[in-house]
Amino acid sequence: MSYLTIAQDFEYEQTIKKSRFICSLTRISDEKQAREFIDTITKRERKANHHCFAYLLGDHDEIQRESDDGEPSGTAGVPILQSLQLQKVHDVVAVVTRYFGGIKLGAGGLIRAYSNTTSNALNEVGLVERVQQMTLNIKISYASHDQLLYFLQQQHISVANEQYGVDIEVTIFVNQSDVDTIQKKIIDLLQNNVSITPGKLHYTEIPFIS
Repeated sequence: MSYLTIAQDFEYEQTIKKSRFICSLTRISDEKQAREFIDTITKRERKANHHCFAYLLGDHDEIQRESDDGEPSGTAGVPILQSLQLQKVHDVVAVVTRYFGGIKLGAGGLIRAYSNTTSNALNEVGLVERVQQMTLNIKISYASHDQLLYFLQQQHISVANEQYGVDIEVTIFVNQSDVDTIQKKIIDLLQNNVSITPGKLHYTEIPFIS
């Protein structure tokens, strides 16, 4: 299981016909965090006219919320949400704060403003791919050590830790989808003279280049 998300918290600002649009982005793991972030931005920018937002949550974006916060219906929340969807990011909330500059943009202008502000923020923040990996603890003899390390190097798998005792215990992280294949290859390579114990699942973040 892997998915895209933002690399870090981020803010992007632009001015469109004298109105200031500020997009604030953060990662979230539940709706409580989303609401808290929206409240934080609203209180910090209390003099702003609107705090429109959207967020996506879940492996398959099971939770999707958006708000126009007083802007004409469909001109703010939905464009923000669609910008998140187009970038295929997950577990992210975007709040676009607007300070009205006195010039009305019209429905089309508002849609473009909220969409572009969010898209520009996502383009500038940078994305990461979060890849789910499993820890594998491999116990081998000293005689098998070099052979195993060479195999791992060929597979582009880094060694996370090594412990030396009667045997050597090597800890590696393997993409969850590759666990069965890698285990079988190691067992075959070392002719079953190895003990492999699966450990915990965790996520590794890799910079995403589109």
